[in-house]
Amino acid sequence: MKIVAFAASNHTKSINKMLVNYAAQLLKNAEVEVLDLNDYELPLFSQDKEAEIGHPQLAKDFLEKIRNSDGIIISFAEHNGSYTAAYKNLFDWCSRIETKVFNHKPMVLFSSSPGPRGGSSVLASAVESAPYFDGVVKASLAIPCFHDNFDVKKRVITHEELNEQFKDAVSHLNHLR
Repeated sequence: MKIVAFAASNHTKSINKMLVNYAAQLLKNAEVEVLDLNDYELPLFSQDKEAEIGHPQLAKDFLEKIRNSDGIIISFAEHNGSYTAAYKNLFDWCSRIETKVFNHKPMVLFSSSPGPRGGSSVLASAVESAPYFDGVVKASLAIPCFHDNFDVKKRVITHEELNEQFKDAVSHLNHLR
């Protein structure tokens, strides 16, 4: 079983990337590839830019990773209640190539932030919109107050109830085949 996982952030010290890496450790009997959005940096999408350069190879490469996977894990950073510019731009390019970006893959979606809502606004948007792009959301969870609930050195959620909810969400991808 092949899982593609990534944080929807280009921050080099992304707390959402820490969550994705933790989720990857929890998946047994799976090959998990953790992608870095910095490897898919593209020019700002516009129809004019698309007419000028066509569809960038990096966007095609990203779509290929999704297409070749059995499932997807995404953890969303929240910028002003919405997606990060890095994620939204990559998604916009990808959706111009293939409207059904998520290719009917089962997905587990997370979000986190230092605040008490844990990025719940962006997570709600992602959960609501995924089906329009052929994503099958199996579970979702926002992790609030990241620095109070995650041990960065041990790379584990320390809040017992949140940790159990997180493990349960990830478990939805354990038996895809």
